[in-house]
Amino acid sequence: MGKVSDLYRQRVAEGRIEADPAQLSVLPHLDRVLDDMAATPAPDKRSAWRAFLGVGSSPPASAARGLYLWGGVGRGKSMLMDLMAEAATVPARRVHFHEFMQEIQAGLNRARQRGDQDTVRPVAMEVAAKVRLLCFDEMQITDIADAMIVGRLFLVLLEQGVVIVTTSNRVPEDLYKHGLNRQLFLPFIDLIRQRLEVVCLDSPVDHRQGRASGGQVWFCPADAAARDAMDAIWDDMTGGAQGEARRIEVGGRSFTLPRFANGAGRSSFWDLCGKPLGPADYLALTREVRVLMIDAIPRLSASNYNEAKRFVTLIDAIYEAKVRLIASAADQPEQLYNEGEGSFEFERTASRLREMQDAGWGRGA
Repeated sequence: MGKVSDLYRQRVAEGRIEADPAQLSVLPHLDRVLDDMAATPAPDKRSAWRAFLGVGSSPPASAARGLYLWGGVGRGKSMLMDLMAEAATVPARRVHFHEFMQEIQAGLNRARQRGDQDTVRPVAMEVAAKVRLLCFDEMQITDIADAMIVGRLFLVLLEQGVVIVTTSNRVPEDLYKHGLNRQLFLPFIDLIRQRLEVVCLDSPVDHRQGRASGGQVWFCPADAAARDAMDAIWDDMTGGAQGEARRIEVGGRSFTLPRFANGAGRSSFWDLCGKPLGPADYLALTREVRVLMIDAIPRLSASNYNEAKRFVTLIDAIYEAKVRLIASAADQPEQLYNEGEGSFEFERTASRLREMQDAGWGRGA
């Protein structure tokens, strides 16, 4: 196995990241997981069948203990997950937890359609057949459907010898807090404490806010210079990643965020507001991103009234969710929508857009 600490120090030496004392303090815990996996063979996957049959629930003796890394937003947890997956020399997958659970729910639906009595087992077995290390980013449980199956899903994965490393903004005891039928979820918290080492990344520095809010975040007019400035911010936030299209599921349908990387999303105005999207879609978007970059917001008027209404709804959603906004636009917020139906109501949106430019605004502020 490689070491996360070696990759981290290499990134520091290359000037790609700045050394953070809190991040340095958790590197030994990440290295420990990889060292434990290297020191022990992969467990006999047949042991999982004992769990299915209700015979014991202890992990295989050779299973390495996983890690639950929690702390505030922007502390570098996602970056550390990237390094963890890169350092691993066993089959590993690094995936956003919400995306993973969407895949699991889709697999459960297929199992139901086949008539499987135990729908969790085949889905978990399929995952375990492909990976030995699962690196989850941003574990959060807000959906009752996820809450009701995640405990058994994890138990089967662990019994199959899959090692789980995950990040979260919450201490385990705050997962699914105030959720419906939460008492049924509590055994999963116990499972986390038993099978995963819980470590806090306690840093006073919000690296994402430092990058995005340390300078200009609203660029006008939306010309080539604005585009270059937006590209530079994107490269800084994502470590130079191009980003991939992100499909966001909403009530049995989906829409696509054109670019997503390291908790940041990027889209043109028309991709988000020129399509028939509504409040549910924008709320789902806020659960996916911490920073949203919108390119080329036009002047708004009666000629694009429907798009303007969607833009207002979008800004309301990201404002309430404290998603950091970086945008290029035809003009300053107060000058975007000066006449026509809806211009008076837009004054509140303009005020929010102005507030959101403040350096201290956003999640974790």
